[in-house]
Amino acid sequence: MSTGDPSPPSAPRRARYDVVVVGGGHNGLVAAAYLARAGRSVAVLERRDHTGGAAVSSRVFPGVDARLSRYSYLVSLLPDAIVRDLGLRFRTRRRRISSYTPVGAGGLLVDGGSESGTRESFRRVTGSDRDFRAWQEFYGRTGELARRVFPTLTEPLPTRAEMRDVVDDPALWESIFERPLGDWVEREFTDDTVRGVVLTDALIGTFTHAHDPTLLQNRCFLYHVIGGGTGDWDVPIGGMGALTDALAAAARAAGAELITGCTVTALGTGSGATDVAFTRADGREGTVTAGHVLVNAAPFELARLLGEPAERPEGCQLKVNMLLRRLPRLRDAAVDPAAAFAGTFHIAESGSQLERAYREAAAGRLPTAPPSEIYCHTLTDPSILSPELAAAGAHTLTLFGLHVPASLFAADPEGVKAALLDSTLAQLDAVLAEPIRDCLATDANGDPCLEARSPLDLEHDISLPGGHIFHGDLQFPYRTGDSDTPAARWGVATAHPGILLCGAGAVRGGGVSGIGGHNAAMAVLAG
Repeated sequence: MSTGDPSPPSAPRRARYDVVVVGGGHNGLVAAAYLARAGRSVAVLERRDHTGGAAVSSRVFPGVDARLSRYSYLVSLLPDAIVRDLGLRFRTRRRRISSYTPVGAGGLLVDGGSESGTRESFRRVTGSDRDFRAWQEFYGRTGELARRVFPTLTEPLPTRAEMRDVVDDPALWESIFERPLGDWVEREFTDDTVRGVVLTDALIGTFTHAHDPTLLQNRCFLYHVIGGGTGDWDVPIGGMGALTDALAAAARAAGAELITGCTVTALGTGSGATDVAFTRADGREGTVTAGHVLVNAAPFELARLLGEPAERPEGCQLKVNMLLRRLPRLRDAAVDPAAAFAGTFHIAESGSQLERAYREAAAGRLPTAPPSEIYCHTLTDPSILSPELAAAGAHTLTLFGLHVPASLFAADPEGVKAALLDSTLAQLDAVLAEPIRDCLATDANGDPCLEARSPLDLEHDISLPGGHIFHGDLQFPYRTGDSDTPAARWGVATAHPGILLCGAGAVRGGGVSGIGGHNAAMAVLAG
């Protein structure tokens, strides 16, 4: 497990700080580093015995030296400016293969290094070049959208009118910000498989459908295609814990106190300051006072700390971590498994399959064919494996399942999870030439290296209310209210002037980005 400070203080050293950060996830660490570097006194209070939140590396399987990104696993939205500003020793690596989607005896391989190969793959699956040309046009336009919008995420929040000027494309604005995404996708693409590949970026961690009139799917899609100004989802070298360890080191070096085993239990607002009550790991209680409190937790959790009512969010995903002795063989003998698993490997994710799974889950049933996607970290970055495992041909697989809301697990959490895991792996087996379980490595106890985490597990493990990976519904990255405070201008405001959101629940805060932390720090410094 990545731990940040090897010997953190067990309690705050002061009675009052300029800033207290509630939660030591990556956004909280970003905020702490920026503010401590600016000369503010900063304490980060973290419930667990280590920092990192969802962005950690763990040795998940007993006796197996493989450091898996146990929860969050890819990086798209982290701005290079944060890495430079904080002097982080952290790198990502781009994946050449975008995706592979099995179709019948073949499959659709989108290869970023071969336009001709991708065109031929489209032709084999769809029967013509039409959808390939549409694909190029579609992602050419989202690429321009990314180049225009991504830089605004670390600037004061634009108004809706200002964002429309940034986009500077009325038809694209209409397709993304005004009408359900499904309208655009179905207008541009005719093939069901291709439609599904496009739509998955609108549904990751988001329980909705292509034609939702609330545009929740559009908001999710926008954040997935603008990351880094390119939309690429990159592999963190050394695993996700490499990022949060680097952030913890930067925050400590700047003078921030990172205090683990310290659970914040309540926030009390007063005139010009906020009292932060906490309980230490040994059971002792205490209180510190802060000029600003930055909450690196879901808005639901903030409401609980303030004693205010709030609606609990609901996550909707299954995360499966695996270690394999070797990659499995595919039914599609024309594609090397090392290529198929290097990008995003789509399973039961055609447009119609995604819609059917959503409708079944919305009716309270597990999807008949659970949609999911897989990628292999070690094909891009083998450094998370011991030299012995790497030399033996071992690989990790990360599976992310869609459309399984937390409510489905409520009556029988472990039984439902086991049934869903079996069904999900059966969908994978249907496109392999051998069962995936036959390729699993075993741990020191002789058990298969296979771990599944439901939304309820994520709530228990890392305090995500309802297991929602974005802390709640994503928002369009523009300002809608009339308030003109620094917190409102940076998209981190709450109903309490001295308390700011700095995590995924902030406007523009979803994903592993550090943007919520950066923007909360900028709001404090602007005040």
